[in-house]
Amino acid sequence: MAAHNILLLPGDGIGPEVMGEVKRILGFLNDKGALAVEIDEDLVGGSAYDVHGKAISDEAVAKAHKADAVLLGAVGGPKWDGVAYEHRPEAGLLRLRKDLELFANLRPAICYPALADASALKRELVDGLDLMIVRELTGGVYFGEPKEITDLPNGQKRAVDTQVYETYEIERIAKVAFELARVRSGRVTSAEKRNVMKSGLLWNQVVTATHKQGYEDVKLDHMLADALGMQLVRAPKQFDVIVTDNLFGDILSDVASMLTGSLGMLPSASLGAEDPATGKRKALYEPVHGSAPDIAGKGVANPLAMIASLAMALKYSLGKPDLADTLDRAIAGVLESGVRTGDIYVEGATRVGTSEMGAAVLSKFEALLAA
Repeated sequence: MAAHNILLLPGDGIGPEVMGEVKRILGFLNDKGALAVEIDEDLVGGSAYDVHGKAISDEAVAKAHKADAVLLGAVGGPKWDGVAYEHRPEAGLLRLRKDLELFANLRPAICYPALADASALKRELVDGLDLMIVRELTGGVYFGEPKEITDLPNGQKRAVDTQVYETYEIERIAKVAFELARVRSGRVTSAEKRNVMKSGLLWNQVVTATHKQGYEDVKLDHMLADALGMQLVRAPKQFDVIVTDNLFGDILSDVASMLTGSLGMLPSASLGAEDPATGKRKALYEPVHGSAPDIAGKGVANPLAMIASLAMALKYSLGKPDLADTLDRAIAGVLESGVRTGDIYVEGATRVGTSEMGAAVLSKFEALLAA
């Protein structure tokens, strides 16, 4: 069995703690012969700045290019608030996305039955929720030029961020959404602001045209992004796959995260284009939550989003969808048993820390594989 090359970038704050639980699962799979892996580690974010003076080194980026999958913990924290903008911890993540051309960000929002009461919404609105937000990741206002703050003659300042999209960028993210919908419930909702933004008008036109080019078996709806945000908290189960641009995807996926009970529960995958020769994609997997510096080092962080990100890597990069499904079932089984970290704790549950939660998932995973 050829070994998969996996690069771990633990990052800052709670990143190293939650990444430790992923390393434990990867070690188990390697020892059992279920998955041959070669693991490398490097720095990203504030930890990289402390060593290299920038948020990621050229050497780490080169490792990411060669890896079958990159797993990242989290970046940032108040320690680096005074760092120059181009060297801030988040710049490391943005460079990875841009250099690896990771244009498709998949953010599932799944409400496990055991956590339905932890959601900010009523149980009947979220119980059984399973939606996927497909966010365009390398274009739009985050990367558009000009991006600047300038001084005006009258003593004022002017800030400019540019929202830019080209046809091919919209086409390729739309195709990802339609293909995902085919293996889900066959529905895509495209979100933009075509009523006030030219980029939204183009987005709507290109998604519609792409739908007609071989995806008409998928049901397509269009919705203004602000209206979709409202509908996410009104009736979220009406959605299956949502496709949207970089900025709206960032916002809407955070809204969707709170439907599930905790940011600590949500994984994500960032995928590049498929290599025509090998069929593989460059890919980075990370939890949606941040570095949570207030609890870093206390051993209380929820590792489930990081573990679920590993499950996505098993599915999309490592050719092990069965292992991915089993790991997801292990997470659900542990939650059903009443084991909780503090962020999802309810009265009567068993409160545990990071390593105890990771051990519980690994134990359940091992039992399911042996069944």
